[in-house]
Amino acid sequence: MANLGKQPFGYIAACILFALLSGCGGGSGDGAGSSSKTLSWNPPTTYSDSTPLDPARELEGYEIYVKETGAFSETDLPMAEVGAIVPGTGQLLTSFDLENLAPFLSPGVTYQVSIRAVSFSGLKSGLSASAALSF
Repeated sequence: MANLGKQPFGYIAACILFALLSGCGGGSGDGAGSSSKTLSWNPPTTYSDSTPLDPARELEGYEIYVKETGAFSETDLPMAEVGAIVPGTGQLLTSFDLENLAPFLSPGVTYQVSIRAVSFSGLKSGLSASAALSF
């Protein structure tokens, strides 16, 4: 398999772009009503050793982490896991609507959100830099 011997991805912070938006204007909305909370990213294109990575063929998906306080660690469990390819379109997934997690989060609480990529061979990137999200 092509991934044998590859190094894990570097920290995905270099590959991920957070776009946590409140409402259409990206203002400072309180997260209520029709606010949009979208996590967006650019898929990684290299391993940590700079070997090219084809995200459409080598990425299995992404793990999304959410918690109230503190830094994320390797022992944290993801709150959501999504595939790297959008079913039906074959396009790379580059965003996730965090409103999908609303049933598991408390209104008025600020959470930290992070993401990492996972390859079919089981390699995982480092956790991205976290971003604050209020529900």
